[in-house]
Amino acid sequence: MKINVVKHRCIGAGACVFAAPEAFAQDEQGIVRVLHVHPPAEMQDAVRAAADACPAAVIELESDDD
Repeated sequence: MKINVVKHRCIGAGACVFAAPEAFAQDEQGIVRVLHVHPPAEMQDAVRAAADACPAAVIELESDDD
């Protein structure tokens, strides 16, 4: 899995950080920061939950097969 984010659309809600704090953080302005672009298998369920929880839908997930 690869995580991509569309930072200019991020509204700083922080849902990603709450769902997957090991994979996401926020910068000084509250904008999403990816901590693991290629998260290990044990993080992937939380990363999917974070993507689903994002109210601005800025988290895009790519399969390793892509």
